[in-house]
Amino acid sequence: MEQHYKLYRVRELADNDEDFVKTLAETFLEEVSEDAERLKNAVAEKDYQEAYQAAHKMKPTVDLFELGILDDLIEVQDWGKFTKTDMDITEKLNIVITAVDKALVEIKSDFKL
Repeated sequence: MEQHYKLYRVRELADNDEDFVKTLAETFLEEVSEDAERLKNAVAEKDYQEAYQAAHKMKPTVDLFELGILDDLIEVQDWGKFTKTDMDITEKLNIVITAVDKALVEIKSDFKL
């Protein structure tokens, strides 16, 4: 439990209400998985605005669950925001997606979702 994510800040926000913690975990599963897919597709299609929006939307949740990839996610976001056509963001995207995928699997298991 909590190998690829941390619940400290989630529990603090939820005031240790475990039902609320579970609700936040469910929300993470739904929202972040959709946003990660949007981000992957946007980068593949070089849709800078969509990449920016997806990464920006993911930031608070990724930060709350402490995935340890906030700086990488910000780089992907800025790639989109500033239309960095001369930059290959694939490596940073892969770091973000790998961390998100690991957290998704672990949260599903930990919360039996």
